[in-house]
Amino acid sequence: MIRTCWELGRLPEFADLKLWKWAHMLGFRGHFSTKSRSYSTTLGALRDARRAWRTEQARAHASLPESDSTTTLVVSHWDYLGSGYSPGAALLAADVWHRKELERQFAAEGGC
Repeated sequence: MIRTCWELGRLPEFADLKLWKWAHMLGFRGHFSTKSRSYSTTLGALRDARRAWRTEQARAHASLPESDSTTTLVVSHWDYLGSGYSPGAALLAADVWHRKELERQFAAEGGC
């Protein structure tokens, strides 16, 4: 196809198409993966089909039930890890609180 683009590009009737310049793109002027609605498919349609296929593949691999469009399947679990700050986070929170308190005092004393 590249050779055909070169050969057609030498013909005067196709000179305005500049096929020789775009031979590496098989005569298509633009990015190689650019698709438009005038083509048989669009990249969006290909992505949607790939997403559906991957979703079905993952569902089958995980032995999940068939998907139903009227429900939402949530697969998760909760673990209690504790409450309050960790020692490091508590230190940072105390520092932030102290700085904010100093700013409040400074503003109350008529600071800038």
